[in-house]
Amino acid sequence: MNASLATLTGLVGISFAAGVNLYAAVLVVGLGIRYQLLEGLPKELAPLAHPAVLIVAALLYSIEFFADKIPFVSAIWDTIHTFIRPLGAVAMALTATAQMGPIEQTMVALLGGGIALSSHATKMGVRLLAHGTGEPFTQAGLSVVEDVFAVGLVLLVAQYPYVALSVVILLLIVIACVLPLIYKAIRAVFRGIATRLGRWLSPAVAPRPLGDR
Repeated sequence: MNASLATLTGLVGISFAAGVNLYAAVLVVGLGIRYQLLEGLPKELAPLAHPAVLIVAALLYSIEFFADKIPFVSAIWDTIHTFIRPLGAVAMALTATAQMGPIEQTMVALLGGGIALSSHATKMGVRLLAHGTGEPFTQAGLSVVEDVFAVGLVLLVAQYPYVALSVVILLLIVIACVLPLIYKAIRAVFRGIATRLGRWLSPAVAPRPLGDR
């Protein structure tokens, strides 16, 4: 497989995983390269295997592991990471394409950031809808599934890059179809909340006595 094509194929899957859980993706890639456990990952991502990067990623993943399973805290966390996860994917893309020209680097960085933003937006939308259940177990369950998915996708990239690429392309097609529906559902939920809040805040209008009419 051509080196540039192998790098691009790997970055597509890793970027998607980063949009779901950036720190888990960085940890798996870094540890896999450092200890030569995953031979199929782009070698250009070797800076992720640096001990300082691994320590920071492990610390942030530990925080996310708990924050992501608490209702409303997870919503705040995801809102903040709307910027962080795509930028993390862009940083990995730029690192992996350091030997390429500026035009190729820009294109790959935009691709990685866009893929990460797509998977993040879908995750965040599903999580916001899950808040409507009013209980914490749905959030915790979704968080575990997301962690397993992110790690599993990176492992799939390392072992079967073309299969991982096919999976990501299929998921992006599904996201393109589902994301508008999720957006409409979230708007309807927030409209309902705003309506109920407005009724609760509005003072009740008591009927005037007959003599005052």
